[in-house]
Amino acid sequence: MAAAGAGAFAWLSFPAMPTRRVYCSAAHRDGQLFVLGGCGGSGRALGAAEVLDLSTQRWTALPPLPTPRAGAAALAVGKQILAVGGVDASQSPLASVEVYHVDEGKWEKKAALAQPSMGIAAVQRDGAIYALGGMGADTSPQALVRVYEPAKDHWQPLPSMPTPCYGASAFLQGNKIFLLGGRQGKLPVTAFEAFDLETRSWTRYPSVPSRRAFAACAVADGVFFSLGGLQQPGPHNFYSRPHFVNTVEMFDPVQGAWSKPSRAIRMREKRADFVAGCLGGRVVAMGGLGNQSCPLDSVEGFSLSRKRWEPLPPMPTGRCSCSSCLAPGLLFVIGGVAQGPSGAVEALCLREVP
Repeated sequence: MAAAGAGAFAWLSFPAMPTRRVYCSAAHRDGQLFVLGGCGGSGRALGAAEVLDLSTQRWTALPPLPTPRAGAAALAVGKQILAVGGVDASQSPLASVEVYHVDEGKWEKKAALAQPSMGIAAVQRDGAIYALGGMGADTSPQALVRVYEPAKDHWQPLPSMPTPCYGASAFLQGNKIFLLGGRQGKLPVTAFEAFDLETRSWTRYPSVPSRRAFAACAVADGVFFSLGGLQQPGPHNFYSRPHFVNTVEMFDPVQGAWSKPSRAIRMREKRADFVAGCLGGRVVAMGGLGNQSCPLDSVEGFSLSRKRWEPLPPMPTGRCSCSSCLAPGLLFVIGGVAQGPSGAVEALCLREVP
């Protein structure tokens, strides 16, 4: 797929969320953006649930989540919005699973996870929800893999991940779920693994070459990207402090290897704790924290064919720690931290060609 030119991108600013928040969970369904939970200014988990109608640009308050939560996995399946795991108001991981019925306008508690878990990576395929990894109540990373079929209201265990972690990025490519990044405690994980949904077995790929905290991951045209982050000093370097990097590491499954380090493909900006995604055939990196005193508003896009980054229009509201959500032709950046918890909802889009 040919990448859109840099001039093809623009930002859409939507009305601010009624509730400012960070670590909220978002799901898009049929022209509506659902935003669930998160943390407010006090740092406590919220029960707030709100929906934005993209055509009328109006927010509607929904009945609150039965269990206030932050950092949950949120997915839209049919006419239901699922909230899975996360942490409660006392910062304890949750096992509870709750479903919002869009037509009925009400919440329902569903079968809970076997163990409390926050930082779950989740994907859906053919109406089934796959939940991978997480962090348990004892703060240890989990290797748990479980599948949920809404019709049966049952979580079935699947073969465990080779590397336990939480906060990983999960990408569904064909019949495989690729898992990249994540953490064990405060330590970034470099494992790169895939679960085959047909054979129900795991494959280990070569690890990400460098260990970076708060990096972002994306996939475009089947190529996996590990971007930016905070580089920790080596074990023998007692004086260096963690520093922001613009590292770009790419894995091509056809070649079966990570790209050799190259200055030519580094991002223009050193950044961590930012949103990355794919739009218009480009990998995009948006906002985050860098060497400036406030969150970044800069945005850049990488063209696979040209092997270079180009500046894209900046975010209307510079932020870090944002939630993101992909909708047809739109990459949403939701909430996060500006000077405090933010209510901003903005989407990078492709301009309509006249």
